[in-house]
Amino acid sequence: MNNPENDIAGFRLTEHTWITELGNWIDAISPDGRRAGALLFDPKIIGLPGVRDRVVQTVMTDQRLVLAGLTGLIPVADVVAAGRQVWLLTAQAVSPTLADLLADGPIDPGGAAAALVETAQTLLALHGAGVTHGSVHPGTVVITGEGAALLSERGLSDAIRGQISGRERDAAGWASLARGLAASFGQSAPRAAALFDRAAAAAGTLGLGAARSTLISERAALPGGSISRDGLARAARGRSAFAQPRSYAQAPVPPVTPPDEGDIVTLLHVPGRSAGPLHFGPGVGTQEQRPETTAERIWRAGRGEAATEQRPGRIAKATRARRRRRRTILATAVFAAIMAGAILAWFKLGDTPDLAVKSINVVAPKKTQGCGSAVVITGTVVTNGAAGEVTYEWRKNLDKQVVKGTLRTNSDQTSYTVPLRWTLQGKSSVKATATLRILTPGPVRTDKASFTYKC
Repeated sequence: MNNPENDIAGFRLTEHTWITELGNWIDAISPDGRRAGALLFDPKIIGLPGVRDRVVQTVMTDQRLVLAGLTGLIPVADVVAAGRQVWLLTAQAVSPTLADLLADGPIDPGGAAAALVETAQTLLALHGAGVTHGSVHPGTVVITGEGAALLSERGLSDAIRGQISGRERDAAGWASLARGLAASFGQSAPRAAALFDRAAAAAGTLGLGAARSTLISERAALPGGSISRDGLARAARGRSAFAQPRSYAQAPVPPVTPPDEGDIVTLLHVPGRSAGPLHFGPGVGTQEQRPETTAERIWRAGRGEAATEQRPGRIAKATRARRRRRRTILATAVFAAIMAGAILAWFKLGDTPDLAVKSINVVAPKKTQGCGSAVVITGTVVTNGAAGEVTYEWRKNLDKQVVKGTLRTNSDQTSYTVPLRWTLQGKSSVKATATLRILTPGPVRTDKASFTYKC
């Protein structure tokens, strides 16, 4: 029987958890007994204005793509809210990832090539459908027990930042993935490493289609001359999916009375809003005092928000339980720090220069714009190809509004666009001028462009 204190909307949570920029991922068991995943969004992120709605729209787009036949994505079962908490539930496991497998040692070249070919194909399918992934790296490439490579967190990084990544960002992420896999071979497979480097270069100059074709047409450089999932499947099956049974199953944690968080509701399929009085399935309704979940304990204890209630006769057990939780939290934090460093090192292989902006250019429509026009002004930012952040602002001469933005750059890409959408209404004839200012990294750079509005 499932213990309800470890359930969220029928998904049973395990102790295998890891931290990403989005929040806490937790391996889970779906209501029908299959491996699944549960993401508890960081409340500091999901609570920002507009973030929850953008996440919901992103997930609904994914569901439409999957229903239309697109494969290669981790399918999302639902997004639910429990009071202030927001959970994303997947219909398939989200571990192990390539990052997990690489932490255990090198991946065989044939399996690495299979992962690259399949992720490139998935990205091409996404681009053909008019969307992008936005955050391709070893931690978002999930390897199934059959050795298939699936992408997770599609669009979520963009959703929390309120931005739309271009296809070139996906290509750059894939190229970094290929170069990282090449570097992992060391001297054991030099021909395969050279092939992966050529594919990475093709992705940056000719696109993902050309990169994929390079891997397939030159597979003779791989050991055995074949692209195969077999090695990935063995590595994925050989990795422990879930942690050992929870220690507090033998020594229960003293009861904790959490605040009343209301019903668990689905955030999907509710037109015009991201939350509403739509209950998630039978038997998951309001509980007067719902027991705290595993993930809640991790979040509360890890952020200093725990409020443990000790009762007479249970002080010793409570102390032991707190020590076990502290060890679990410490291990989770250490693991997260190691993985964050590994991913950072992955993207920064070799010495790289500091980010610098080399030039900017602003372009406006030359044609006179009519009544109620929505004009797109395009700013192009050219960098030195280093990873980092560019902060900028748009100013309009017809009002005092300042539109601020942040551009996240990555290696192997030098040109970026930062559009401004400007809607003009009313009867008038004016010259509208938009000015783009690059604030950091310095020095400050400025360019402007104008168009005519006549109504």
